[in-house]
Amino acid sequence: MLAVEGVTPELESSLWTAANVVLHRRAEFGAADLSMEPDALPVAHGSVLALPLLSQDQIVGALIGLDPAPSTTTPSLGAAVEPLLRSALDLAAMALDNALRLERAEALSVTDDLTRLYNARYLNLALRREAKLAGRNDRPVSLIFLDLDGFKNVNDRHGHLIGSKALVEVGALLKGCARETDIVARFGGDEFAVVLPDTGTPGALKLAQRVHQGLNAHTFLTGDGLSVQLTASIGIATLPDAASSAEELLKVADTAMYRVKAAGKNGIQVGKE
Repeated sequence: MLAVEGVTPELESSLWTAANVVLHRRAEFGAADLSMEPDALPVAHGSVLALPLLSQDQIVGALIGLDPAPSTTTPSLGAAVEPLLRSALDLAAMALDNALRLERAEALSVTDDLTRLYNARYLNLALRREAKLAGRNDRPVSLIFLDLDGFKNVNDRHGHLIGSKALVEVGALLKGCARETDIVARFGGDEFAVVLPDTGTPGALKLAQRVHQGLNAHTFLTGDGLSVQLTASIGIATLPDAASSAEELLKVADTAMYRVKAAGKNGIQVGKE
């Protein structure tokens, strides 16, 4: 990730060049003209001074000063400024490292270890949040709940490792079908859910049909030399049409999904109150 202040897109190549050098060398880097550096990205130019941010002997970032114009000398820190700046950078590196560790810990607490989708814990939090917003703003929110049909056969025939790889592919397919604003989660086992903010039943049904068609058209586990077809039973619920709370929304979608199972699987049903 690149954080910049007052830098035009044309200068980003220069910043990335300096950042990459610092990350690889783990040391201060200065250049009078970046275009002369052997590893410079295309159109990189200007003079630069870049300093690594180190915390617990690990590089967590870099502070980069860039002048768009080349210099006749290589930029460097003055003797009077260097100790003060390095002391400030040590504090900044420690703060950044702590922030990154906290961000990673928070991400792990809401992320499914296998598929890297959101987990059931986050799904429940998101459902409650979106249900409150929907009620406050008088807008709908929908939930798609799906269960893979006969997935146990994949595990029984090919083993749980192969089954896990298939679940990862399903997660990627769901993510590809969903919009950026949708919340895609693995509920558990071979059950998945998608929360659709500001979306009524017609919009949810359209996405469910896209998922249904995608699953039916996709051949899974080809990278492992296999040819596995998977289908799913899909239930849809919309607040306020079929539910008045997050808990009811999940229950109605789950019930609709089981009705598809009872009717022969591999289909979609819209839940009602």
